[in-house]
Amino acid sequence: MITAKIIEDSISTSDKRITTFQLMYPRMIHSELMTHRVFSRNASSSRAIPVKKMIDMVRTEPAMPIHWGKNQPGMQAKEQLTGFDGERAKALWLSAAGNAADIAERMDKLGLHKQVANRILEPFQHIHVVLTATEFSNWFDLRAHPDAQPEIQEPAVKMREALHNSAPQELKEGEWHLPYIYVHEKVDQFFKLPENKLMLPRISAARCCRVSYLKQDGAVPSIEDDLALFQRLAGAVPIHASPLEHQATPDQMAFT
Repeated sequence: MITAKIIEDSISTSDKRITTFQLMYPRMIHSELMTHRVFSRNASSSRAIPVKKMIDMVRTEPAMPIHWGKNQPGMQAKEQLTGFDGERAKALWLSAAGNAADIAERMDKLGLHKQVANRILEPFQHIHVVLTATEFSNWFDLRAHPDAQPEIQEPAVKMREALHNSAPQELKEGEWHLPYIYVHEKVDQFFKLPENKLMLPRISAARCCRVSYLKQDGAVPSIEDDLALFQRLAGAVPIHASPLEHQATPDQMAFT
């Protein structure tokens, strides 16, 4: 399953737009997204998700190619395998996913940490990504292109459609672009107190780190949970700063 949805879309009074997406796509093409350096991004980690949960995901909904290209010279497979050969290719992929799940389960029983056992499952995982940027044109030119691998072309096309259909919220100087912060939190008077004005950006950073409003176990976090996670990120030595790249406020020219 490949999905792309906008979770926050803002524009400054000088017409500079910033957009945050939540994406899901096969992990096997994640490296292609990582080559685009204009993106700020955080992704679900094999080191964070319990092995049993990952095994269940691979067994019930493994990531698979969406185009079963026939072997030919060059980087693009224009023609697909069909008939028996196409069905056999899919069956072999599912068999490989099942074998990987079986081996990861045996590794888990041996007591291997998830940062080891989950690695063997990665070819069959979906990855969840939060991505923020102000520029998308080169991404769309390269990845929403017929020559792109179909598994990266589809999220790029869905992102382009979502961006076209979204109406960004205008932000004035001092207002914030805050992924994973919801309307009831933005209007809460508690967060408008001068001493609390930076709490929402910090909470947003914590949720971007998790690539979700929720915790890994699906529980709804408390404010204290989110602020404690932010402190572990920003207060760490060395600092873990990438989740702090998704929050922005406009100045007279752009977003900072």
